[in-house]
Amino acid sequence: MKFFKIDLGIAILIAMILGVLLGIEFGPAVSVIAPVGKIFIKLLSMLVVPLVFFSIIMGAQALGKSKNAGKIGTLTFVYFGATSFIAVFFGILLPVLFEPGKGLDLSILANGMMDASLAEKGEVAGFWDTVLGAIPSNPFKSLTEGSVLQIILFSLFFGVGIGKLSEDKREVVSKFIEGVNDVLTWMIIKVMWLAPFGVMSLMADAVGTFGYDVLFNIGNLFILYMVALLIVAFPVFGGLVQLFGKVSGLKFIKEMITPQIFAISSASSLATLPLNYEACDNMKVKRSVSSFVLPLGATVNMAGNAVFNPMVAIFFAQMYGMELGFGDYIAIAITSVLGAVGTAGVPGPTLLSVAVLMAVGIPVEALPLIFGVDRIFDMFRTAVNITGDASCAVIMERIEEEA
Repeated sequence: MKFFKIDLGIAILIAMILGVLLGIEFGPAVSVIAPVGKIFIKLLSMLVVPLVFFSIIMGAQALGKSKNAGKIGTLTFVYFGATSFIAVFFGILLPVLFEPGKGLDLSILANGMMDASLAEKGEVAGFWDTVLGAIPSNPFKSLTEGSVLQIILFSLFFGVGIGKLSEDKREVVSKFIEGVNDVLTWMIIKVMWLAPFGVMSLMADAVGTFGYDVLFNIGNLFILYMVALLIVAFPVFGGLVQLFGKVSGLKFIKEMITPQIFAISSASSLATLPLNYEACDNMKVKRSVSSFVLPLGATVNMAGNAVFNPMVAIFFAQMYGMELGFGDYIAIAITSVLGAVGTAGVPGPTLLSVAVLMAVGIPVEALPLIFGVDRIFDMFRTAVNITGDASCAVIMERIEEEA
C-alpha cells in the first residue's frame, strides 16, 4: 500500500517518530489530538467484524472442498498451541535467570497510577465456560455485538458447508461472498490512508500520557520483556518459517516489518489484518489459506501475551520475596496459554494477569503498577502476536500445497 508516493510502512514509521516527539514536547496536553487516532481505530473496528466474518467463510469454503481441510485446521490449532507454550517457556526462563523483581522499592506503588479495584475484574472463564461461550445461540446477535470467537466458529462451520455444496450452488454463493469481501477490502484500503495520521496521534497520546517516568520504575522488567519478544518474533517464528515454510526466514522478517510497525502503534491484532494479508500475499500465500489462518490467529493466537503474563507473575513473586516451585511454574504456564484463548485482538487492560497471579497465590495489589503502563507493553506484544499468525499462514500454505 502507498501513502501518496511513499510506502505505507515508511509513512507509518515517520508518523510514529513524529508522535513520540510530540508526546515528549507537549506531554499530557497532546491528548487534544487523541480523537484523530480514535476515529481511525473506530473506522477499522467498523470493518473488522464483517471482514473477519466473510474472509473466514471464504477461506473455509475453499478448504472445505479440499480433502486437506481437516488437516490444515487441526495443524493450525496445534501450531498456535505449540508456539504459545514456546513463548511461555521464554516468559518463565528469562525472569527466573535475571530476577527483575528483586530489590524493587514497593513504595512506587503509592504513586496511585490506577485504582487497584481493577484487579477484582480479572477472572478468566473455565474450560467448559470458554467452549460454551464460543457457541452462538444467535449468530446475528454475535455479529452485532462483535463476539469474535462466536463469529469465527459460525463462519468456519458455514464456510465448510459451502464447500460441500454441489458445484452450481457453490459457485453462486461463493461469488456473492467474494464480491462482499472485495468491497470490504476496498473500504479497508481507503481507511488505511488515514493510518499515518491515526498512528501519529496514538503514539503522541501514549508518550504524552505515560512519559518515561512510570516505565522507568519497572525498567528491568520492560527490558527483559523486550528481549523475550525479540527472541520469539525472530529466531523462533523466523526459524520455523525457514524450516517449514516455502520462503526464507529473512524474507519473512522483511515482509513483516510494516505490519509489525502498525501493530506496535495500534496495539490491535484485528486492526492489523489488512497489512498482514498484504504481507502474506507478498510471500505467495493463497488467500484461501490466509483468510482462514489470519483472522483465527488474531483472536486465539496470543504468543505475545503468553510471554507477558508469566513474566508479570514471576516479577511480582520476586518483588514480594516469594519462592515459586515447579508446580507453580506449570500452573503459570497453563493459565497463561489457556487464558489467552479468546482474548480479543484489540487494546485493553491486562486483566488476564490477575488470573495468572491468583493461580499461584501471588498478591494482586501491585497490579496497578502494570495497568498504568499496559498500553506500552500491549503495543509490542501485539507485534509478536501478528508475526505468529503470519508464520502459521506461511507454513500452512506449504503443507496445503504439498498435500
